[in-house]
Amino acid sequence: MAENQDEKWMRVALQEANLALKKKEVPVGAVVVYQDKVIGRGHNQTETLNDPTAHAEILAIGAAANYLNSWRLSEAVLYVTLEPCAMCAGAIVLARMKKLVFGAFDPKAGACGSLYNLVQDKRLNHQVEVVPEILKEDCSALLQTFFKELREVRNEP
Repeated sequence: MAENQDEKWMRVALQEANLALKKKEVPVGAVVVYQDKVIGRGHNQTETLNDPTAHAEILAIGAAANYLNSWRLSEAVLYVTLEPCAMCAGAIVLARMKKLVFGAFDPKAGACGSLYNLVQDKRLNHQVEVVPEILKEDCSALLQTFFKELREVRNEP
């Protein structure tokens, strides 16, 4: 069976998440796709850059806006391995993104269906189509492994 487009691009986002993992960052990856091409990519770099805004989504959206030379990404789709937080959800709305596809829900900080749903709030001037749980097992496993290893390191004598 042929892989669908959402799975195809989520696999690219997972590659970005693995780059974060290699840097000992929370393994979240994101790519922005426009006209069947990746025009922005990012992975978490908050620790590396000492920047609380250096989330995968923010970096990918910034790269895509730079590529298009426009802050309006109205025909672009964001693929991210973890449900975006409130900051990232706000950036998605502000960029006027067409669609958000994510892997795993984030029950502690998710703002696209878990705690809030900022990207589809009718009170805002733009709403985004949301497709959750694409390759959720792969996305979840990467995060679970990271946090399990982190807990083990913290508990070592």
